[in-house]
This record gives sequence, structure tokens and C-alpha cells, in this order.
Amino acid sequence: MLVLMLVTVTILRLCLLSRAQPLCRSRMVRTGKVFHDGQKIQGDQLYFSFGTTRLIKHPCKKNIALYLGRQIFLTRDNFESSLLPCSIPTSMQVGIPEVTSAHFAGSVLLLVVNRKVYVYDYEANSWNASTGIEHPVSHISGDNCCYSENSFCMDISNSVFAYLHGAQISQTNIYFSNTRGYRFQKFAHERQAELVGSLGGVFYFHSLSQVGLLLIDQRKAMFSYSDHPLNRSFGLPFDYNGTLDILIAPGQKGILIFWFEKSLLVSRNAGQLVDPVRVREGQHILYPSIFDANITIHSIAANENELAVLTRESNLYYGSLGILSSSLIKFADQDIWSEEAVLVFTDVGLLEILTPLPDSTFPAFDFQKCPMNIQEILMDPQLHIDVCKVKLLQGEFANKMYTIDMNSKLELTALMIPRPGTSPVPLVMVSNPHSLGLQAVIYEDGYTYDGNTKHRLNISLRQQHHWGRADPNFTSSIKRSTISTITLDIANKEISCVDLKPLGGTHDFLVPHGSGSFSPIFVAHSEISACYNGILDPVALQDNYSYVIEREAYDPNFRGQEASEDLKVHYQYEKLGCPLLAYYDTPWKPVVELWREGTFQEVVEAEYVLLEVNGLFTYTYSLTADTALCNSQPQNWTSIAEMAGDQGLFAWDRETYVSCHDPDNEAPLTWPKVPYQILGGPTDNKVIFDQRNGIYIFFISIVDPYYSYCHLEATFSVYVYGAFPLSIIPAELTIVLLTVATLLSVWLAYMIPKQLHTEQGLRLKDFWVHLYRRCRKFCACFQGRWRGGAETS
Repeated sequence: MLVLMLVTVTILRLCLLSRAQPLCRSRMVRTGKVFHDGQKIQGDQLYFSFGTTRLIKHPCKKNIALYLGRQIFLTRDNFESSLLPCSIPTSMQVGIPEVTSAHFAGSVLLLVVNRKVYVYDYEANSWNASTGIEHPVSHISGDNCCYSENSFCMDISNSVFAYLHGAQISQTNIYFSNTRGYRFQKFAHERQAELVGSLGGVFYFHSLSQVGLLLIDQRKAMFSYSDHPLNRSFGLPFDYNGTLDILIAPGQKGILIFWFEKSLLVSRNAGQLVDPVRVREGQHILYPSIFDANITIHSIAANENELAVLTRESNLYYGSLGILSSSLIKFADQDIWSEEAVLVFTDVGLLEILTPLPDSTFPAFDFQKCPMNIQEILMDPQLHIDVCKVKLLQGEFANKMYTIDMNSKLELTALMIPRPGTSPVPLVMVSNPHSLGLQAVIYEDGYTYDGNTKHRLNISLRQQHHWGRADPNFTSSIKRSTISTITLDIANKEISCVDLKPLGGTHDFLVPHGSGSFSPIFVAHSEISACYNGILDPVALQDNYSYVIEREAYDPNFRGQEASEDLKVHYQYEKLGCPLLAYYDTPWKPVVELWREGTFQEVVEAEYVLLEVNGLFTYTYSLTADTALCNSQPQNWTSIAEMAGDQGLFAWDRETYVSCHDPDNEAPLTWPKVPYQILGGPTDNKVIFDQRNGIYIFFISIVDPYYSYCHLEATFSVYVYGAFPLSIIPAELTIVLLTVATLLSVWLAYMIPKQLHTEQGLRLKDFWVHLYRRCRKFCACFQGRWRGGAETS
């Protein structure tokens, strides 16, 4: 029996060995040589300054990548053709063509060459030197958003930092560009002068709506963040051994990978917590870190969910970037390492070892590729990998972008099919809880169909800030534009779930101005429009109608001072339509309606402001700062214009508005009698027109920061009627004359009867009686002569 068992074990081992397959089978890419025949490298040939090789893939354009080594190669077909090494034109005068950092920013490639930044437009094959950088830099950093049709994503791809790695952080110069690196300007971090240590990196963490500075001091590192609430403290410190290269995983999830030859760390929340990557076998942890495993890293590769490591010991490690933890397992030993080799993920679960090979005949390099199917490798029973508990995880929101506004929610659905006998736990991760206070709730219901138990996952997303479920001090400024990435995954899923790609959706909480998703429409009922009442003719308004604003009624500088000449205004009927109608002597305010994609939503009761676009100042407001019960001095258009500077007068919006009823507003109430210029909201403020008829064209902006993330603004017109023309005689003089006449009449009515009983009064009375008789006699005589003359004739 014992002999039989030994024979059986030996046969099983032989079967396993006979089935053992190499990790990958190499193939040579040797194409396109004819195009490089006789050609030479033009300009200065670039090279990478670090000892280990790097490969940077464009996160949005999967076939574009940059190889960094003793030669640098840019491919647009995933290295499926032989390539000439990259060079920079001699006319750029870079000096030493040493590259220390590279980054894809949208459709251009940024390179730091000899401490300066250069922009290579690979589509137009053109080079430019960046402007605005006045000091040496060594590194550039940025991120890419792959929803190119969205303007907010374009802003992410256009944002780039340039800095000098290792410089004292309190004194170094940091540069920022929002033009994909063409133009830079100095970046001022609020606490930079107070920070201690050297600079290890500058990053725009869109997953947190924060700028993060990596501080290095005494072999420890931590992040300092730019905005509330994270700016009140640092991220937790972690060990910083060697010069760590930092890789931002695609997808705006906040996943950072820190690595060096003897160190590999991962953060899932943009550096707030940084943990070492463990090495395990099956379900057992063999080493708590790469350093303890005595591994020397040569190259790493990562995508949104996977991580792979190639070591100088010619070993390959693989792991997943899970929601809860990250670890690596070691694949079978093979001779796969070389000095120029790099790792690259060509797709989910598809890994490749890439090595450039020189050609003795042609200047173009060939490429050796060794592709691997991770799913097949993990099926090796020697790896002791548990089977994935989930057959299917599917949803309609993967790789899509949605918009959610304030006080609203977003409903998503997904489908999960578990393997029989297992109970996987679905989990939703929100990448930006600080900025939005976003809460995700899963409602799960199951049913059986076609022999499988299926689970429908209903995901409800809403903001805790607007549901009273979040501390206001936890949420950052609600006025800022932010995004949040939602990821649906399985908690503690097995490493064998390679094909089970977590469902991710980037949910944008900003509607850029002019996008049309939300549009305020100011509708006047037909019975009170100027055209309906016959005051204005719509046909005439459409026929190049114009009107004149008298110089004493407007100020082109919006300061309330009279202009030097009258203003002729051409009425834009196509934009404004027929004006609303308002009586000058009745307090007035518009009815503001919110529409979305042609559908009425609601009447807006939030706070808003008005400004006559031509500078008319012949109106005021019914409330003052005092009667509006302000606790502090309220804002007005003058103070906003002074604060806006070159940004323009019409800068009063939800981001610049500060309520005078806010207890945190420390501006003292110095002038309580000034007009209160905010309408809507908690007050019943209205517009009071002066005694003037005519058209007013108002710009309206909703300034309430808690009504919508959108910049809701529009322009509309009002015709004011019913005012009598102003008198030529000043009103003050008229009042004085009427008062004098009244007093004189009263005095005469009293004095005349009294004086008639005196001697002078009797003489005056006799005089008037005598005068009356003579006038009567004269009139009778004249009348007789006139009649006689008429009869004779």
C-alpha cells in the first residue's frame, strides 16, 4: 500500500511538471525597418537619468506609451513596430539631453530635460519650450481624465505641476500650469513657508479636491494638503527609504503607489494613509513588506485594479489593488529579467515584459515582447489560489460620468451572480468623502433565474451635507467644483477575480457654465407683458429697435455717477424677447423659474442679485442692511467689483457670495442704512424704481451657495411705466412756493376782515366801492355807444 501511494504521488508530481508552462513566450517585433533605412537620429538623443527603466502608458489612449531607459522610445501602436530613439531638435538648445521626468497631458508629452520643461505635440510632431518657469525643476506631475467630452475632465488633464525634487520645501519654487504645460505660473501653498523638510512631490489630488505636498524629514514622509478640512493636519507619516517614485493609478480613485528598489507602498486615499504591500502565499502572509522579503524591485506596472512587480532576482510578483488591502504573490521562477526590461499591462489581466533590442544594421530598435495571461497563470494549483466567489459583477454605470446637483440623489443598479455556496459582500467606495460628504447605500434583493441566484444591487447616492448626516467641519467648502469616483467591488475578493473588474463611475458634481443642463428662465405671464398690454410692439422690437438712455440716468462705470453723454442701446429681441411689465410706483421682483433640458423644475426661492447691464442706477431696494436684519455689513456690487479686480464686474456668484446673516461673517455692520441688494431667500426685499419710464436690462445671478452647484445666471428685460414726466422746476422750490402761498392766503383771510372795521379799512372800502361804481358807469356808457354804432351801420 505504501509503495502504491509513493507511486501515485510521483505520478502526480510528474503530471504537474509536465503541465508546467513558462510564464510567457517571447516574440520579436521587427517591422517598419524600411522606413528607417538610411535615416539617422535628428537632434540630440534623449536618455533617462535613473538607473532603472520606466514605462509610462497614456491612461486614455491605450496604444500610446513612453519607454524611459538608456534610450527613450515613444510608441503610438503599443510597440508593434520598430522605433528610432527619441531626440529633441538641436534648435531647442537643451544642453545635456538628460530626462528626469515625463508626463502625458492630454494630447501632448511633457519632458523635463536638463532642468527645463519641454512640450512635444506628438500628433503635430512639434516641440515647444514651456514659459513662466524661472528656476530649475526636475519633476512634473499631473493626472488625466478620460472623458474628453466633458470640460471638467479637460481641466484635470490640463493641470500640471513642475518642481525641484529634494529642495527645501519652505524655500523652493513650485509652478502650476492649466494649459497642459505650455505656460506656467508660480504656485503659492498657504502653509509652505511653515513646512519643514525637503520636497518629495507636488500632486493635484482630484479625488480629494486637494493639492498635496509630500514632505520628507529624517527618513519619514507625510502629505500636507491645501484646503479644508485636510489642511488642519498632515497625513500619517510613513517610512521613506531611498528616493521613492510615485505612480498615480488611473481613474481618479486616489490610489498612489510609492516604490524604490527595496520599498513598495500603497495609499488608497491620496496619501492620508500609506501602507506597505505584503507578500503572501495562498491565504498566508509570508512577509509584511517588500523589504522583509529581501526583494530588489526593477520595474512595476499598474492599472486601475492590478499591480505587478519584476525583480532583479528574475521573479515576477502579481497582486490586486483591492479596496481594503493590497498584497502580492510570487509566480514561478523563470529567467525573465534583463537590465532594459519593463513591465506593462496591455489590458485587464494581460501583462507583458517589454525589452528594446538594438539592430546592428538599422538605427531603429526592435522590441522583444513576452505576454502573459494572468488568469491562466493563477490556475496553477501550486499557487494555492482560491476560486473567485463571484461569477459576474455587471452594471450600466461602468466608465461613465453622471451629474448630481444639490439636494438630489442618483440611483444606480448593478447585477451580481455569486458562485453556489458562497456569500460575497458587495462594497461601494467613495473617493471624495471630504469635499462632498457623499453617502452611498446598497439595497440588495435576490432572485433565481436560469439556475443562478442573482442579486440586484440598487445603489443610492446622496450628499450627507444636505440630509443633516454630516458634520459641517468634515465637509470642505461646498462652493468649490469637485468630482467623486464611485467604485463597486467585492470586499476581500480573491486574487483570482482577475476578470471581475470593479465597476467604477466618475460622478461629476459640477455643471460648467453654458453646458445647458440647468438654465434659469425668467417667464412673465402674458397678461402682464409689455407687448400684451400694447405698450410695446413686438414687430417693432424685432426691427432693429433702439432706445436712448439719458446721461443723468446711467453710469458706464457702474459707480452711480452721471455719464457725460446719452447712450443709444440696440434692443436684442432674439435674446430678451418681450420685456416684463412693472409699474414704477409699486415694489417689484421677478419670478425666477428653474428649467432643465426644456422641463420646468421649480420656482427659485434662493437668494439672487440683479444688475442693470447698461449702468442704469435709477432704482434702489426696499430694504436696507438694518431692516434686512443683517449681522454684518452686506456685500454689494461695488464691493464685489473691487474684490474681483480684473476678473470683471459680473463676478457676484455662489463662490464669492457671503451672507450678512452668517454668524461666521466678521465684517462689522458699519453702514446700516445702505440698500440691501440681495433678493429672495429669507427676506422680502424688492426693487423700487425711480420716477422714470423705460426699458431696464437686468443680469441676474443666483448667489445662494446651497441651492445648486451650477452657476445659474441669465439676462432679461423689464419695461417700467406709469411715471409722470419730471417737473422742470426743482421739487424743493415748488414745495417752498406752495407753502408760502398757503400761509399768505391764510394770513389774508384773517387780516382783511379785521382791517375793514378800522378807519383805514373804511377808507379802503369806500375807495373800492367808488372805483366799482365808476367802472360800472364807464362800462354802461361804452356798451351804449357800441350798440348805437352798430345800428347806424
